[in-house]
Amino acid sequence: MPTPRLAHEDLDVYQVAIEFLAIAMQIRAALPRGHADMGSQLHRAALSINLNIAEGYGKRSSGDRSRFYDIARGSAHECGAVLDAGRTLGVVAEAQYESGKTALHRIVCMLVKMCDRR
Repeated sequence: MPTPRLAHEDLDVYQVAIEFLAIAMQIRAALPRGHADMGSQLHRAALSINLNIAEGYGKRSSGDRSRFYDIARGSAHECGAVLDAGRTLGVVAEAQYESGKTALHRIVCMLVKMCDRR
């Protein structure tokens, strides 16, 4: 018997957010000593994207859904800022930076559209 799925798992934005979480965890693992705070912040913000998409999808009113999607969008922007800081400090590899920013751009674009649906 296949594992049951919750409806939010079928959202494209959720799938991209899960992919970004994996990228974020790779970045965190590769950070040099002395950058644990940056890695922790990236981890929390990346996880927040997924959690808020899932929680928002489960809300009954469009206003509640939009609020959680907007929080997820804010967390995606936060992740982008962490990646920018890591790149500037030379502690995030260019390939990871590019793949992370590409995923975040996709996430933000989808969430903006989802927040506008009322």
